[in-house]
Amino acid sequence: MKFTEEHEWLRQDGDEVIVGITEHATQQLGDLVFVELPEEGTTVAKGDEVVTIESVKAASDITAPLDGQITEVNAAIVENPALVNEDPMENGWFFKMTLAEPSELEGLMDEDAYRDYIA
Repeated sequence: MKFTEEHEWLRQDGDEVIVGITEHATQQLGDLVFVELPEEGTTVAKGDEVVTIESVKAASDITAPLDGQITEVNAAIVENPALVNEDPMENGWFFKMTLAEPSELEGLMDEDAYRDYIA
């Protein structure tokens, strides 16, 4: 797994990466009550706002961690945003994407570096 400074995680799945937010992020946000996901097929650039989430504490945007194309979204979290809080690293993922430049994944933090970052 790789991690961003925006508290997103990325896990390689064949030619795609699965993207979600970390447990640390869910603890900071509180209980999610709303999730709006991007359209499948959308081309995104690193830093583009692609997901809108609302929690009991605040509204936030999740940005694209790298350049690429959204290939699949997790409709289950739109119906039940609490899935993100309950299982952020597995069933609470947001979207899958193909990366424009897969080698850029190596530039992100590994798990140890992310732990140090949030400490």
